[in-house]
Amino acid sequence: MTYRIAFASLQGMGVDLARKLLDVVGSEEQFFAMSEKDLRSLTRGRSKIYRDDYRRECLDKAVAEETFVSDHKIGAVYFTDSSYPRRLLEAPDAPAMIYTLGHCNLESSHVISVVGTRHATQYGIRFCDTLIGELAQRLPDLVVVSGLAYGIDIAAHRAALKHGVPTVAVLPRGLNRIYPATHRSDAVDIVKHGGMLLTDYTSQDAVQKSNFLARNRIVAALSDCTVIVESAGSGGALVTASLAMSYNRDVMAVPGRCGDEFSTGCNKLIATNKAALITCADDLMSAMRWEGTKPGPVQLNLFPELTKEEQAVIDVIRNHGEIHLNTLADALQQPVYKLMSVLVELDCKNVIATLPGCRYTLL
Repeated sequence: MTYRIAFASLQGMGVDLARKLLDVVGSEEQFFAMSEKDLRSLTRGRSKIYRDDYRRECLDKAVAEETFVSDHKIGAVYFTDSSYPRRLLEAPDAPAMIYTLGHCNLESSHVISVVGTRHATQYGIRFCDTLIGELAQRLPDLVVVSGLAYGIDIAAHRAALKHGVPTVAVLPRGLNRIYPATHRSDAVDIVKHGGMLLTDYTSQDAVQKSNFLARNRIVAALSDCTVIVESAGSGGALVTASLAMSYNRDVMAVPGRCGDEFSTGCNKLIATNKAALITCADDLMSAMRWEGTKPGPVQLNLFPELTKEEQAVIDVIRNHGEIHLNTLADALQQPVYKLMSVLVELDCKNVIATLPGCRYTLL
Protein backbone atom coordinates (compact mmCIF):
# COMPACT_ATOMS: atom_id res chain seq x y z
CA MET A 1 0.00 0.00 0.00
CA THR A 2 2.83 2.43 0.82
CA TYR A 3 4.27 2.32 -2.68
CA ARG A 4 0.86 2.78 -4.27
CA ILE A 5 0.09 5.82 -2.12
CA ALA A 6 3.50 7.30 -2.90
CA PHE A 7 3.19 6.56 -6.62
CA ALA A 8 -0.29 8.10 -6.83
CA SER A 9 0.91 11.23 -5.02
CA LEU A 10 3.62 12.02 -7.58
CA GLN A 11 3.13 15.40 -9.22
CA GLY A 12 0.84 15.17 -12.25
CA MET A 13 0.08 11.52 -11.65
CA GLY A 14 -3.17 10.30 -13.16
CA VAL A 15 -4.43 7.00 -14.49
CA ASP A 16 -3.03 7.53 -18.01
CA LEU A 17 0.48 8.46 -16.83
CA ALA A 18 0.44 5.70 -14.21
CA ARG A 19 -0.29 3.09 -16.84
CA LYS A 20 2.46 4.35 -19.14
CA LEU A 21 5.07 4.39 -16.38
CA LEU A 22 4.13 0.96 -15.04
CA ASP A 23 4.33 -0.50 -18.53
CA VAL A 24 7.95 0.65 -18.62
CA VAL A 25 9.22 0.11 -15.06
CA GLY A 26 7.08 -2.89 -14.10
CA SER A 27 5.77 -1.95 -10.65
CA GLU A 28 5.35 0.89 -8.19
CA GLU A 29 8.01 -0.58 -5.91
CA GLN A 30 10.46 -0.81 -8.79
CA PHE A 31 9.82 2.85 -9.66
CA PHE A 32 11.06 3.87 -6.22
CA ALA A 33 13.92 1.33 -6.17
CA MET A 34 15.53 2.48 -9.43
CA SER A 35 18.10 5.27 -9.57
CA GLU A 36 17.23 8.66 -11.03
CA LYS A 37 19.68 8.07 -13.87
CA ASP A 38 18.16 4.71 -14.82
CA LEU A 39 14.60 6.04 -14.64
CA ARG A 40 15.35 9.01 -16.87
CA SER A 41 17.16 6.78 -19.32
CA LEU A 42 14.36 4.23 -19.40
CA THR A 43 11.47 6.69 -19.65
CA ARG A 44 13.27 9.54 -21.41
CA GLY A 45 11.55 11.84 -18.97
CA ARG A 46 12.65 15.17 -17.49
CA SER A 47 10.02 15.59 -14.78
CA LYS A 48 11.00 16.10 -11.15
CA ILE A 49 9.14 12.88 -10.25
CA TYR A 50 12.31 10.97 -11.17
CA ARG A 51 14.54 12.85 -8.73
CA ASP A 52 15.88 10.71 -5.88
CA ASP A 53 15.15 13.30 -3.18
CA TYR A 54 11.60 13.91 -4.41
CA ARG A 55 10.76 10.20 -4.50
CA ARG A 56 12.17 9.71 -0.96
CA GLU A 57 9.97 12.59 0.24
CA CYS A 58 6.91 10.99 -1.37
CA LEU A 59 7.66 7.67 0.29
CA ASP A 60 8.05 9.30 3.72
CA LYS A 61 4.69 11.05 3.33
CA ALA A 62 3.12 7.81 2.13
CA VAL A 63 4.17 6.01 5.30
CA ALA A 64 2.45 8.69 7.39
CA GLU A 65 -0.61 8.59 5.13
CA GLU A 66 -0.92 4.83 5.41
CA THR A 67 -1.06 5.20 9.19
CA PHE A 68 -3.68 7.95 8.91
CA VAL A 69 -5.82 5.88 6.56
CA SER A 70 -5.63 2.82 8.81
CA ASP A 71 -6.34 4.73 12.03
CA HIS A 72 -9.44 6.44 10.62
CA LYS A 73 -10.84 3.51 8.62
CA ILE A 74 -10.50 5.38 5.35
CA GLY A 75 -10.66 3.51 2.07
CA ALA A 76 -7.63 3.93 -0.22
CA VAL A 77 -8.81 2.80 -3.65
CA TYR A 78 -6.18 2.38 -6.36
CA PHE A 79 -7.06 2.58 -10.05
CA THR A 80 -6.28 -1.13 -10.58
CA ASP A 81 -8.60 -2.20 -7.74
CA SER A 82 -11.92 -3.76 -8.70
CA SER A 83 -13.65 -1.28 -6.36
CA TYR A 84 -12.38 1.76 -8.25
CA PRO A 85 -15.48 3.52 -9.72
CA ARG A 86 -16.12 2.42 -13.30
CA ARG A 87 -17.39 5.80 -14.47
CA LEU A 88 -14.41 7.65 -13.00
CA LEU A 89 -11.97 5.27 -14.66
CA GLU A 90 -13.37 6.31 -18.06
CA ALA A 91 -12.05 9.87 -17.59
CA PRO A 92 -8.56 10.40 -19.08
CA ASP A 93 -7.54 12.62 -16.15
CA ALA A 94 -8.87 10.33 -13.41
CA PRO A 95 -6.71 10.20 -10.25
CA ALA A 96 -4.60 7.10 -9.65
CA MET A 97 -5.86 6.87 -6.05
CA ILE A 98 -9.00 8.05 -4.28
CA TYR A 99 -9.67 8.15 -0.54
CA THR A 100 -13.16 7.44 0.77
CA LEU A 101 -15.00 7.59 4.06
CA GLY A 102 -18.37 5.87 4.20
CA HIS A 103 -20.03 3.25 2.06
CA CYS A 104 -22.00 4.14 -1.04
CA ASN A 105 -22.67 2.22 -4.25
CA LEU A 106 -20.79 4.25 -6.85
CA GLU A 107 -21.82 1.66 -9.46
CA SER A 108 -25.51 2.44 -8.99
CA SER A 109 -27.57 2.55 -12.20
CA HIS A 110 -28.62 6.16 -11.62
CA VAL A 111 -26.02 8.68 -10.48
CA ILE A 112 -26.45 12.43 -10.95
CA SER A 113 -24.29 15.42 -10.09
CA VAL A 114 -26.01 18.59 -8.93
CA VAL A 115 -23.89 21.75 -8.82
CA GLY A 116 -24.27 25.51 -9.02
CA THR A 117 -23.42 28.88 -7.58
CA ARG A 118 -22.21 29.46 -4.04
CA HIS A 119 -24.78 32.28 -3.84
CA ALA A 120 -27.90 30.15 -4.16
CA THR A 121 -31.32 31.78 -4.17
CA GLN A 122 -34.50 30.34 -2.66
CA TYR A 123 -35.50 29.40 -6.22
CA GLY A 124 -32.39 27.23 -6.62
CA ILE A 125 -32.63 25.68 -3.16
CA ARG A 126 -36.28 24.76 -3.67
CA PHE A 127 -35.53 23.30 -7.10
CA CYS A 128 -32.84 21.03 -5.62
CA ASP A 129 -35.28 19.80 -3.01
CA THR A 130 -38.11 19.22 -5.49
CA LEU A 131 -35.97 17.55 -8.15
CA ILE A 132 -34.23 15.16 -5.78
CA GLY A 133 -37.46 14.43 -3.93
CA GLU A 134 -39.27 13.53 -7.16
CA LEU A 135 -36.37 11.42 -8.43
CA ALA A 136 -36.14 9.61 -5.09
CA GLN A 137 -39.74 8.41 -5.51
CA ARG A 138 -39.01 6.93 -8.93
CA LEU A 139 -35.40 5.76 -8.74
CA PRO A 140 -34.76 3.57 -5.68
CA ASP A 141 -31.04 3.33 -6.45
CA LEU A 142 -30.47 7.08 -7.00
CA VAL A 143 -27.13 8.59 -5.86
CA VAL A 144 -26.49 12.35 -5.77
CA VAL A 145 -22.96 13.75 -6.15
CA SER A 146 -21.81 17.28 -5.35
CA GLY A 147 -18.93 19.21 -3.79
CA LEU A 148 -20.07 20.14 -0.24
CA ALA A 149 -19.52 23.82 -1.11
CA TYR A 150 -21.77 26.70 -0.11
CA GLY A 151 -24.93 27.33 -2.08
CA ILE A 152 -26.34 24.78 -4.51
CA ASP A 153 -23.84 22.05 -3.56
CA ILE A 154 -24.88 21.88 0.07
CA ALA A 155 -28.53 22.33 -0.90
CA ALA A 156 -28.25 19.20 -3.07
CA HIS A 157 -26.62 17.19 -0.27
CA ARG A 158 -29.24 18.30 2.25
CA ALA A 159 -32.08 17.51 -0.14
CA ALA A 160 -30.63 14.03 -0.67
CA LEU A 161 -30.37 13.46 3.08
CA LYS A 162 -33.91 14.71 3.59
CA HIS A 163 -35.32 12.32 0.98
CA GLY A 164 -33.25 9.30 2.01
CA VAL A 165 -30.94 9.35 -1.00
CA PRO A 166 -27.24 8.39 -0.61
CA THR A 167 -25.06 11.35 -1.49
CA VAL A 168 -21.34 11.67 -2.29
CA ALA A 169 -19.37 14.78 -1.32
CA VAL A 170 -16.19 15.28 -3.35
CA LEU A 171 -13.71 17.32 -1.32
CA PRO A 172 -10.89 19.66 -2.44
CA ARG A 173 -8.55 18.50 0.32
CA GLY A 174 -7.64 15.47 2.42
CA LEU A 175 -10.06 13.81 4.81
CA ASN A 176 -8.21 15.12 7.87
CA ARG A 177 -10.34 18.26 7.79
CA ILE A 178 -13.71 19.17 6.30
CA TYR A 179 -13.97 22.25 4.12
CA PRO A 180 -15.88 24.41 4.65
CA ALA A 181 -15.87 23.78 8.40
CA THR A 182 -19.47 24.97 8.72
CA HIS A 183 -20.55 21.90 6.74
CA ARG A 184 -18.86 19.42 9.06
CA SER A 185 -22.16 18.30 10.59
CA ASP A 186 -23.51 17.73 7.07
CA ALA A 187 -20.46 15.61 6.25
CA VAL A 188 -21.09 13.52 9.37
CA ASP A 189 -24.73 13.03 8.34
CA ILE A 190 -23.70 12.04 4.82
CA VAL A 191 -21.51 9.21 6.10
CA LYS A 192 -24.02 8.23 8.79
CA HIS A 193 -26.87 7.86 6.29
CA GLY A 194 -25.27 5.69 3.63
CA GLY A 195 -23.29 8.31 1.73
CA MET A 196 -19.60 8.95 1.21
CA LEU A 197 -16.87 11.57 1.42
CA LEU A 198 -14.38 11.22 -1.42
CA THR A 199 -11.15 12.95 -2.39
CA ASP A 200 -7.98 12.35 -4.36
CA TYR A 201 -5.89 14.37 -1.88
CA THR A 202 -3.99 12.95 1.07
CA SER A 203 -3.94 14.41 4.57
CA GLN A 204 -0.36 15.51 3.80
CA ASP A 205 -1.29 17.63 0.77
CA ALA A 206 -1.35 21.41 1.05
CA VAL A 207 -4.64 23.09 0.14
CA GLN A 208 -4.29 25.14 -3.04
CA LYS A 209 -6.72 27.22 -5.10
CA SER A 210 -6.38 24.82 -8.01
CA ASN A 211 -7.80 22.00 -5.86
CA PHE A 212 -11.29 23.47 -6.05
CA LEU A 213 -11.48 23.35 -9.83
CA ALA A 214 -9.60 20.05 -10.03
CA ARG A 215 -12.18 18.28 -7.85
CA ASN A 216 -14.87 19.24 -10.38
CA ARG A 217 -13.52 16.63 -12.79
CA ILE A 218 -14.36 13.93 -10.25
CA VAL A 219 -17.84 15.36 -9.62
CA ALA A 220 -18.53 15.26 -13.36
CA ALA A 221 -16.93 11.88 -14.07
CA LEU A 222 -18.65 9.97 -11.25
CA SER A 223 -22.09 10.67 -12.70
CA ASP A 224 -24.30 9.83 -15.65
CA CYS A 225 -25.40 13.44 -15.95
CA THR A 226 -24.64 16.82 -14.43
CA VAL A 227 -27.40 19.26 -13.49
CA ILE A 228 -26.50 22.96 -13.24
CA VAL A 229 -29.11 24.61 -11.04
CA GLU A 230 -27.88 28.22 -10.85
CA SER A 231 -24.71 29.80 -12.22
CA ALA A 232 -23.38 33.21 -13.11
CA GLY A 233 -21.70 33.78 -16.47
CA SER A 234 -18.52 32.13 -15.21
CA GLY A 235 -17.51 29.93 -12.30
CA GLY A 236 -16.92 26.41 -11.08
CA ALA A 237 -20.34 25.08 -12.12
CA LEU A 238 -19.69 25.95 -15.76
CA VAL A 239 -16.26 24.30 -15.52
CA THR A 240 -18.00 21.16 -14.26
CA ALA A 241 -20.42 21.35 -17.19
CA SER A 242 -17.54 21.59 -19.67
CA LEU A 243 -15.76 18.65 -18.05
CA ALA A 244 -18.94 16.57 -18.13
CA MET A 245 -19.32 17.26 -21.84
CA SER A 246 -15.71 16.25 -22.46
CA TYR A 247 -16.45 12.92 -20.73
CA ASN A 248 -19.52 12.40 -22.97
CA ARG A 249 -21.85 12.90 -20.03
CA ASP A 250 -25.25 14.56 -20.36
CA VAL A 251 -25.51 18.13 -19.09
CA MET A 252 -28.76 19.77 -18.00
CA ALA A 253 -29.47 23.29 -16.83
CA VAL A 254 -32.31 24.93 -14.95
CA PRO A 255 -33.61 28.04 -16.75
CA GLY A 256 -33.97 31.33 -14.91
CA ARG A 257 -35.35 34.79 -15.54
CA CYS A 258 -33.57 36.99 -18.05
CA GLY A 259 -31.35 39.43 -16.23
CA ASP A 260 -30.93 37.35 -13.07
CA GLU A 261 -27.19 37.20 -12.36
CA PHE A 262 -27.19 33.60 -11.22
CA SER A 263 -29.27 32.37 -14.13
CA THR A 264 -26.96 33.83 -16.78
CA GLY A 265 -24.76 30.74 -17.02
CA CYS A 266 -27.65 28.28 -17.15
CA ASN A 267 -29.54 30.28 -19.78
CA LYS A 268 -26.41 30.51 -21.92
CA LEU A 269 -25.80 26.74 -21.70
CA ILE A 270 -29.36 26.15 -22.88
CA ALA A 271 -29.24 28.81 -25.62
CA THR A 272 -26.03 27.39 -27.09
CA ASN A 273 -27.34 23.80 -26.98
CA LYS A 274 -24.66 22.77 -24.51
CA ALA A 275 -27.25 21.71 -21.95
CA ALA A 276 -30.76 20.35 -22.06
CA LEU A 277 -33.43 22.46 -20.39
CA ILE A 278 -34.73 20.86 -17.21
CA THR A 279 -37.72 22.00 -15.15
CA CYS A 280 -38.63 18.82 -13.27
CA ALA A 281 -37.73 15.18 -12.70
CA ASP A 282 -39.71 14.11 -15.79
CA ASP A 283 -37.43 16.24 -17.98
CA LEU A 284 -34.33 14.58 -16.57
CA MET A 285 -35.70 11.06 -16.79
CA SER A 286 -36.90 11.61 -20.34
CA ALA A 287 -33.52 13.00 -21.45
CA MET A 288 -31.68 10.10 -19.80
CA ARG A 289 -34.26 7.54 -20.97
CA TRP A 290 -34.64 6.32 -17.43
CA GLU A 291 -37.92 4.57 -16.74
CA GLY A 292 -38.01 4.05 -12.98
CA THR A 293 -41.22 3.50 -11.07
CA LYS A 294 -44.35 5.63 -11.26
CA PRO A 295 -44.65 8.06 -8.36
CA GLY A 296 -47.38 7.29 -5.87
CA PRO A 297 -49.81 9.83 -4.47
CA VAL A 298 -48.19 12.41 -2.22
CA GLN A 299 -49.91 13.51 0.97
CA LEU A 300 -49.20 17.20 1.31
CA ASN A 301 -48.95 18.51 4.83
CA LEU A 302 -49.98 22.14 4.37
CA PHE A 303 -49.89 22.96 8.07
CA PRO A 304 -47.07 21.01 9.76
CA GLU A 305 -47.33 20.63 13.50
CA LEU A 306 -44.78 22.80 15.28
CA THR A 307 -43.44 22.67 18.80
CA LYS A 308 -43.29 25.81 20.93
CA GLU A 309 -39.54 26.07 20.26
CA GLU A 310 -40.06 25.73 16.50
CA GLN A 311 -42.85 28.33 16.47
CA ALA A 312 -40.62 30.77 18.37
CA VAL A 313 -37.92 30.36 15.72
CA ILE A 314 -40.46 30.88 12.94
CA ASP A 315 -41.73 34.08 14.53
CA VAL A 316 -38.25 35.60 14.74
CA ILE A 317 -37.34 34.62 11.16
CA ARG A 318 -40.66 36.02 9.90
CA ASN A 319 -39.90 39.40 11.51
CA HIS A 320 -36.46 39.56 9.88
CA GLY A 321 -37.19 37.96 6.52
CA GLU A 322 -33.66 36.59 6.41
CA ILE A 323 -31.52 36.11 9.51
CA HIS A 324 -28.04 34.95 10.49
CA LEU A 325 -27.69 32.04 12.92
CA ASN A 326 -25.94 34.15 15.57
CA THR A 327 -28.59 36.89 15.36
CA LEU A 328 -31.31 34.27 15.72
CA ALA A 329 -29.58 32.75 18.75
CA ASP A 330 -29.28 36.20 20.38
CA ALA A 331 -32.94 37.01 19.72
CA LEU A 332 -34.08 33.72 21.29
CA GLN A 333 -31.40 33.74 24.00
CA GLN A 334 -30.51 30.18 23.03
CA PRO A 335 -27.06 28.62 22.56
CA VAL A 336 -26.26 27.90 18.93
CA TYR A 337 -25.70 24.17 19.48
CA LYS A 338 -29.21 23.79 20.95
CA LEU A 339 -30.81 25.93 18.25
CA MET A 340 -29.29 23.86 15.44
CA SER A 341 -31.44 20.80 16.20
CA VAL A 342 -34.61 22.95 15.96
CA LEU A 343 -33.45 24.41 12.63
CA VAL A 344 -32.77 20.94 11.22
CA GLU A 345 -36.30 19.84 12.17
CA LEU A 346 -37.82 22.91 10.54
CA ASP A 347 -35.78 22.29 7.39
CA CYS A 348 -37.05 18.70 7.25
CA LYS A 349 -40.62 19.96 7.63
CA ASN A 350 -40.15 22.27 4.61
CA VAL A 351 -40.80 25.34 6.75
CA ILE A 352 -37.43 27.11 6.39
CA ALA A 353 -34.62 27.25 3.84
CA THR A 354 -30.93 27.30 4.70
CA LEU A 355 -29.03 29.97 2.80
CA PRO A 356 -25.26 30.47 2.33
CA GLY A 357 -23.38 32.01 5.25
CA CYS A 358 -25.45 30.39 8.05
CA ARG A 359 -28.56 32.41 7.15
CA TYR A 360 -32.16 31.22 7.25
CA THR A 361 -35.47 32.28 5.70
CA LEU A 362 -39.04 31.00 5.53
CA LEU A 363 -40.20 28.91 2.60
